[in-house]
This record gives sequence, C-alpha cells and structure tokens, in this order.
Amino acid sequence: MRLREYLNAIIRSASMRWMGLAVIVGLVSGLCAVGFFTAVEYGQHLLLHGLAGQPMPAPAGESLFHMPAGPPRPWLIPLLTTAVGLGTGWLVARFIPETIGGGTDGTDAMIDSFHNKEGRIRPLAALIKGTTAILTIVTGGSAGREGPISQVGAAVGSWLATSLRLSAKERRILLLAGAAGGLGAIFRAPLGGALTAVEVIYREDFEAEAVLPSVVSSVVAYSLFTFFFGTDPIFGIPEFRFHNVAELPFYVALAFFCSFTGWVYIRTFEFVKFRIFTPLASRAGVILAMGLGGAAMGLLGMIFPELLAGGYGWLELAIKGELAVGVMAGILLGKIVATSVTIGSGMSGGMFAPALFVGGMSGGVVGALANRFFPDIVTQPGGYVLVGMAAFFAGVANAPIGPLIMVCELTQGYGLLAPLMLASALCILLGKSTSLYEHQVENKFESPAHLGDMTINVLESLRVEDYFVPGRVSTLEEGTTLKAITDIMANSNELYFPVRGADDTLTGILGVKDIRKVIFETALFDLVVASEIAGPPATLLPSDNLYAALLRFVDTGYGQIPVVRPNDPTCILGLLNREDVFQAYRAAVAALHGEEAAA
Repeated sequence: MRLREYLNAIIRSASMRWMGLAVIVGLVSGLCAVGFFTAVEYGQHLLLHGLAGQPMPAPAGESLFHMPAGPPRPWLIPLLTTAVGLGTGWLVARFIPETIGGGTDGTDAMIDSFHNKEGRIRPLAALIKGTTAILTIVTGGSAGREGPISQVGAAVGSWLATSLRLSAKERRILLLAGAAGGLGAIFRAPLGGALTAVEVIYREDFEAEAVLPSVVSSVVAYSLFTFFFGTDPIFGIPEFRFHNVAELPFYVALAFFCSFTGWVYIRTFEFVKFRIFTPLASRAGVILAMGLGGAAMGLLGMIFPELLAGGYGWLELAIKGELAVGVMAGILLGKIVATSVTIGSGMSGGMFAPALFVGGMSGGVVGALANRFFPDIVTQPGGYVLVGMAAFFAGVANAPIGPLIMVCELTQGYGLLAPLMLASALCILLGKSTSLYEHQVENKFESPAHLGDMTINVLESLRVEDYFVPGRVSTLEEGTTLKAITDIMANSNELYFPVRGADDTLTGILGVKDIRKVIFETALFDLVVASEIAGPPATLLPSDNLYAALLRFVDTGYGQIPVVRPNDPTCILGLLNREDVFQAYRAAVAALHGEEAAA
C-alpha cells in the first residue's frame, strides 16, 4: 500500500509533469532538427555541389549524400544568394515585420522572447526564419544552422505552453527546453546543448529551474536525431589528450588570441549591421538591403569558396593538421567579414557555427605556430582548434559551461578538459565588455522575466530601522478588562496594542478588530481580559529587512508590529505599519526604474 501511494505521489508531482512536457517538446524539436538537417545537407549537395560545381569538404559525421560534382559554375553562387536575400526580405517585410532588426540571430530572438515577450514566439516567425535559414545556408551564405533550429525548438515549447494555457513562467521554461532540444540534436551534444540553452540568456547567471526540462528535452531530441543519422560525432578526429603542464602557457596565449579575434568578430558585425545595412534598410527598404547582403556574400563565396556555408568540413581539416597557417588566418578573417555581411544584412541564419569556425581557426593558428617553434612541447596542434572553438564561443556568448561540455562530447572524452577550462575562463574574463547577443542581460534581476525576484531583492535591501515610527507605544496588561481596553482604544490613534505578561514580556497583540464581536456586550466588560482575545505575539528588530517584515505581516494578519530593542525584547521602540512597507517598496521600485531610464 505504501509503495502504491509513493508511486502515485511521484506521478502527480510537479517533476513528473515537467518530464512529460519536456519529452513532448524534445520529440517535436527533434523531428524539426531532423527535417532541418536533411534539407540543409541535401540542398547544399544539390545547389553548391551539383548545380554550381563547387565541392565542399564535409566532416565525417555529415557525409549523407554523395553525387558527382557538376561543371564549375561559380557565377551561379552570387545569383543564388542574391535571390535568397531578396526573397527573405520580401517574406520578412510582408509577414513578420516585427522581427526586422530584432537581434543577432535566432538564438538572440529566443533570448529576447524569454526576457521581454513572456516566452512567446509566433509559429509563423519561426517557420519563415527556419525556411529562409535553410535557403541561406544551402546557397552558400555564411551562417549556421544552430541559431535557427534553437529558435524553431523554442517556438515549439512556446506553442505547447500557450496551447495548454500555462503561465508565463512555465512558457519560458518550455521555451528553453525547446531550444535545448534543437541545439542538442543538431550539434549531437545533448548535455552541452541543454546547458548552453539555460546559460546563454544571461552573462553571469543561468536559469536553474529550466535545467531538468532542458536536459530531458535535449536527450529525447538527440536520441531521435541519432535514430536517423547515427551516433557518430560531427568530426571524425583522433583522440586528443593533455599530458604536459608546459603546454599551459600556450593555451593562455590561445585565450588571449581568441579574445582578440572575438572582439574583432563582434565589432565587425556591429559595424556592418548598424553602420551599413541598418541605414540602407531605412532608406532603400529591407528587401534591397538583404538582396545586397546576399549579393556581397555570393561574390565573396565565388572568390573564396572556403567562406561558404557553415564550414565544418574546413574545421575538420584544421583539426587534422591539413591546413597551413596562412590559409587558416586568411579564412578566419574572411569568415568574420562574410558572416557579418550575411547576418548583418538581415538574412536568416545563426552566428553559432561561424563563431565556432572563427574560434577553431584562431586555435589552429596558435597551435600550428606553437608546434612549429616548440614541437617537443606542443605535439597535438589539432587540439588547439577544439579548445579555440569552446573558448571563443564562451567568450563572445558569456557561456562558460555549455560550449566546454559540447567539445568534450564532440571528442567523446575529457582529455582536453584542463586547457578547455583555463582558456574558457580567461576568454570570459577578457571579453566582459562584449557580447554576441544583443538581448542578453547580466543576471536574473535585470530580466523582466524575474520581476517577482527583483521585488524580493528590493525589499531585502531595505531595513526596518529606516521605516518604523519610533515613539511611545500604548501597551496592555494580560489582565486588562474589556471595559478598560475600550477606554484605552477610544483615546489612542493606534490600531494594534502589544500585551505584556507578568514579567513584562510580550505575550500577544490585540487589534481593534479583535474586540468588534464583544465591544457591545456590556455584560462581558468586567469578565473578558486582554489575554483571552489577543492574538499571538510578533515583534521585529531594527536590523530586520522589509521582506522579512512583509512575511511577518502576511503570517499574522496584523497591520502594525512592534519594533523592540535587539538586546532587550521587553523594550518597545515603536511600531512598523504595513502601509509603510508598501510605500517603501513603491519608492524603491520607482527609483530603480528612474535609474534604468537614465541609463
């Protein structure tokens, strides 16, 4: 019987409810990831490989389609990207104009929805952004698939929560669970995807309540994805292992170099977006701006094919040591410009994969140079590519844990854990002043999603000693009769009276409302005494915060509570009114909003 009750309690628990919802979100987001990945891979082979005759190296885990390359037609690439840019501009301007200029990419749109839109994402916006992202990538646009699929997965969670009429808080949690499912599946890193989703929305915090649903959703989506495409990681690479402490200075140098290239990456993107394409869109229209962005990307890709699409194949070559230092440095700079032009113009796609590409190539440059001059110390330069990927993204996205775990899942081991942790920590420290995502906030208390938590924080910062009314307080003895009580209350402005015992300790509090039922019973005037009708005692100290005081008011129902001396609870210093707490909160919040408006 006890076992049955225990199982029923588990089934009815909130955790099981979240598990069920997370499984549903994971299944749907996993199916979306399967469709998205298939469309991207087939479209790239059909258009770039077959039609344009531009063979693209593919990582070992993504060689899905095999067909002979067509005759070289590089001039088709700018035509295709221009057409996609114009089409994307028309769809966005016609159906989802609210998304224009709405953030860095799909991941940033998810972050914006979490903080500012109660976790709501229009299904139509996710559908159009996802479809146009596929077209952008398959025609060669320098964009990643992780950003769009995280937005699509987030839209799945948002839609499910809205359909079930869940609260805004629950909708936000399912939003993150959907994003985690998309990331975990498309990157084949279930734990890394889940942790990235819950930490990327803040610079110095993470959404703890969403961890369990995000992990479950990510595991389910990943399992469904691997059912179709297998469990092999994206990259087919040898095992890397850190075994020489003398290498740590080189990983420190890697962190500094990644911080520099991260700064260049973000500043170039901001310049291209806000100084070139935003003014152009306001003058000539969104359609023309995206069309010009597509044309510029196509011309870059026609001249430098290494800049086309996500570039994971080139990353694998860098990990294996098959690219020269000059080549890696060249495509590093080119990728920054190509990504800025593609995403900065407003075309759909993600910044995640290009960030990993730039970070990997940054690591490749450092590793190759270190191996050239110190071959006895740096024996595996390919490991620097992997560390550079994680450290770079950790720095530009302020996400220390998720990318680190992702790389460990990619390498299927923890051989590089120590340099990964060191380089990631340094990149985050050095990149504090920059952020890849425009809507990322510092912590929970700066997010509208946690306004209730901010309320608690405001009250906790205020002290009773600054708000109570000091002075003499009328008190009653336990044996004070009802007749005497009515006379005292008639000659006092107070509504609550502390009741003292024989040893002067406070034994209760009597409010005016407590004697309403007997105030006209004159026969009881000499029979009823204060101790019989008083409520339980309650006191506050001057050092108590107003949140603790508010809880005391809620628990007791009193409108006034006596404030006593810390080392002498029989000495009453004054009274704190419940209204004073509300006024203090209102003033503090108004001051806080005034500071935000000024900032």
